[in-house]
Amino acid sequence: MNKILFDFFPIVLFFIAYKNYDLYVATAVVIGATFVQVAYSWFKLRKVETMQWVTLGLMVVMGGATLYLQDEQFIKWKLTIIEWLFGAVLLGSQFIGKKTIMEKMMGANLELPKKVWSILNTVWALFFISIGVINIYVMFNYDTETWVDFKTFGVPALMAVFILLQLAFLYKYMPEPADSED
Repeated sequence: MNKILFDFFPIVLFFIAYKNYDLYVATAVVIGATFVQVAYSWFKLRKVETMQWVTLGLMVVMGGATLYLQDEQFIKWKLTIIEWLFGAVLLGSQFIGKKTIMEKMMGANLELPKKVWSILNTVWALFFISIGVINIYVMFNYDTETWVDFKTFGVPALMAVFILLQLAFLYKYMPEPADSED
């Protein structure tokens, strides 16, 4: 639970800053919060995950362009770029190496046939790509406030529903619980 809160820390601060000020203040806040997140990971765990570095880099570039050019489109595009990057990496892992990224991440806890790992990996890639497409639709067809609400609440809600669907798909592959005798 702490990891989830930690991961959403910049998004929550972005939302609060947007609701109290504007998108430009919120952008500055989320850049700072992402730096804090990376620094905390380094000092607490002595490790920063690759995606944290990528997110920080994109946040600095896209957020910086938003602030410097006073153009909110850059920060809005960041979500699509990161989602498409996730999707591309997942798809690429189908062809590079012996295991997909999903198998590397979950393989120690779950035993699945190779074909199922491939399906799971592909479905996650398509999910991320779809989120990027939906973001483009929202950013070009709705106002900034709706986009902020979508980014803050819509994307996590879609992720939660998608995870539940994945659990339903994977249920038949779950090992039977061992009977414990008293």
